[in-house]
Amino acid sequence: MFEKTKPDSVGALPGFLPFCLMERLMTEMNLTLDRLKKVLSYDHTTGVFHWRVSTSNRVKAGRMAGRDNGVGYLRLMLDRRLYYTHRLAWMYVHGTMPEVEIDHINGNRSDNRISNLRLAQHRENGQNQALRKTNTSGKHGVSWSKPHNKWAAYIMKDGRKRHLGLFDSLEDAGDAYLAGKARLHQFQPVPRDL
Repeated sequence: MFEKTKPDSVGALPGFLPFCLMERLMTEMNLTLDRLKKVLSYDHTTGVFHWRVSTSNRVKAGRMAGRDNGVGYLRLMLDRRLYYTHRLAWMYVHGTMPEVEIDHINGNRSDNRISNLRLAQHRENGQNQALRKTNTSGKHGVSWSKPHNKWAAYIMKDGRKRHLGLFDSLEDAGDAYLAGKARLHQFQPVPRDL
């Protein structure tokens, strides 16, 4: 779970936040839009940042900014602080650093075109997940129930797993999930990989 706030790590920030969120807030609250636009240029049609100025021996003006963090997100170092480029893209276009998560609509974590980014609460962002690698049925929200010898359909809503029924066929269970998703997931009513 989240590591709780370290008692001596925060000054004027609110009293009880998960440490990872507090660290993000502390890191991002010093960057201004003027500083961002002075150092970086952003192409909203490609989602790519380029350095306007050389900020170190390794950072040269005109070069593309940002590197893959190992799981698909692009990050860059600016003023000795690490930033996710999708959050900087939002700030560059909208003027402020987002206070919530940013969802990549198409699921491509390195596609930072502003048309592919939207604000999302954590639970909303979870509605836009790809089919998990561990999924054995090939359908979202469907698994085999050994005790019942049937396909079980389920969906997550408000942090709770909701049972949608037991079905003889995989297709019926998949259809039940899609109907439940359309009804319960207003943020992303259709799986993105259909």
